[in-house]
Amino acid sequence: MAAEGLTQQGMLTQIAFTVPDIEKASKAWAAALGVPVPEWHLTDPVEQAHTKYQGRPTPARAKLAFFNLGQVSIELIEPVDGPSTWRDGLEAVGYGVHHVAFHVEDADAAVARLGEQGVPVVQTGDYTGGRYIYLDAIKQLGVTLELLAKRP
Repeated sequence: MAAEGLTQQGMLTQIAFTVPDIEKASKAWAAALGVPVPEWHLTDPVEQAHTKYQGRPTPARAKLAFFNLGQVSIELIEPVDGPSTWRDGLEAVGYGVHHVAFHVEDADAAVARLGEQGVPVVQTGDYTGGRYIYLDAIKQLGVTLELLAKRP
């Protein structure tokens, strides 16, 4: 039996952009979408988020703003502190697409399957209600993947 792909295990839930100025980007997206400007929030510190980048703890933090558009949301990310995939994305492409995210039931199985395809984990962390895993699929898919899952 073939291993389950992302669409069999979960659903596309988010497209995220790294931005140099979250307030400016939020206003521009709100105007384009015809919706109110969302408030942004700062990610938790490493002591709470247990953030790891390239396998090592990092003090990386970011400002996040979300536009909930039904099944798929748009996330804006302004890197603040420390080395991170967010900072790498902003430095590599500037204001642009950082990742597409999928909610998954079995994150470990998805990570293993993608690892077999040469897609390594680059950053992980916890947030209220779950955990996230970023995988570098730039060579294969042209974008970073994010897996969102409940904490084991």
